[in-house]
Amino acid sequence: MSKKIIFKVIANAAFALFLAFAAASCASKPEISTKDGVDLKKYAGLWFEIARFENSFQKGVADSRAVYELKGDGRIRVVNSGVGADGKIRSAEGSAYVPDPSQNSKIRVSFFWPFYADYYILELADDYSWSLVGSSDSDYLWILARTKTLPQNVIDKILKLAKKRGYDIERFKYNGAK
Repeated sequence: MSKKIIFKVIANAAFALFLAFAAASCASKPEISTKDGVDLKKYAGLWFEIARFENSFQKGVADSRAVYELKGDGRIRVVNSGVGADGKIRSAEGSAYVPDPSQNSKIRVSFFWPFYADYYILELADDYSWSLVGSSDSDYLWILARTKTLPQNVIDKILKLAKKRGYDIERFKYNGAK
């Protein structure tokens, strides 16, 4: 196969992928309620993953954590890391922004420009000690905390909130003992 034909195949595949993402982003989605009045300065910092709905980009990764850093231009620097099945630390750096400042619990994050995904702060402890984070659909869900573990009664409270929102809490994969 000539280089010209290979280039055309790759270009057509990339364009088809772009169209699929564009169509998916334009599809009507049910409105997901998020936490009101999030102080992003308080939210910034280190978060440990307590549990997650398994997903392709975290498959085989343990001890996951995220660091959110507010930038001077209003954007948010995001660094996710964890330990892969091979024992090596894996890390991904991305950028996020708040599309609508009146709803700053709805964030868009990208680890691969120009593609962005939803990051919705669904529930948040008053003292910012834990957070339930999801997307604009029910495919992604995380329980995050400022510490590596949470007391069982707090986990039970978060699970109750997630279940009340319609999530299948049996899908959670815990980052350690539950």
